[in-house]
Amino acid sequence: MEDNLIDMAAEFLAQSRLEGGVTSSLPKDLVPKTELDGYAVQAVVHRILQNAGYGQLVGHKIGCTTDIMQRFLNIDHPCAGQIFNSTVFFRSVELPLSGFHRIGVECEIAARLKTDMLGTFGPYTIESSKDCVDTLMGAIELVDDRYENYSKLNAPTLIADDFFNAGVVLGAENKNWRSLDLKKVIGTLFLNKKEHSKGFGADILGDPMAALAWLANHRAGIGRPLKSGEFVMLGSVTQTLFIDEPILIEVNLEGLSAAALQLK
Repeated sequence: MEDNLIDMAAEFLAQSRLEGGVTSSLPKDLVPKTELDGYAVQAVVHRILQNAGYGQLVGHKIGCTTDIMQRFLNIDHPCAGQIFNSTVFFRSVELPLSGFHRIGVECEIAARLKTDMLGTFGPYTIESSKDCVDTLMGAIELVDDRYENYSKLNAPTLIADDFFNAGVVLGAENKNWRSLDLKKVIGTLFLNKKEHSKGFGADILGDPMAALAWLANHRAGIGRPLKSGEFVMLGSVTQTLFIDEPILIEVNLEGLSAAALQLK
């Protein structure tokens, strides 16, 4: 994809987010055809949003970690986006429904990195990824279906726009996670104090650290490696739940921590 088309595609997507309207399909000549094109557009989108006041990029998300979404988008691996500090909240937050087009929530495990993940010594594995993690936490990812019709968008376009991300609520950071079998960690989503759904760490690519290894290898491969101090949303243990009325959402990741979101 030529540089001028990358810039034009990024401007189209970024302006849709800045103006707050529904994001329509890109003009045909601006649609990224490959995932590498999608990540190239994403990088320019980030630059535009940072210049517009979104703040610094401080975290990462991993989307498309389930068989259902991979089949729907016709790809056989996850996709990555980044998160601005202006959309990061801690422990609990109250937000207006009117601030989103169609908000969805996910019950996730998040990791805070203690080292850079440069990939100097070859691809990361589940075990070597653990050595790069400082803390783990329970978290809520906020996703926003801000699209006129996302089913008509290809995966590279969704990548370019951070794969629906609209923010996160991070629970307390837990340094004592190494004794846990992360595949067996139970995550539970509550609505108004009533259990709605639950899942296991193994629902994230078989092991949450497999998701971190994938992201670290991907980011090193495109020359933008993960850095110490950043956090990574490793993926959801429950299906995305879209919300259309005021409600209290809470998640608890057993042995890690909890987070809460009050939608008004």
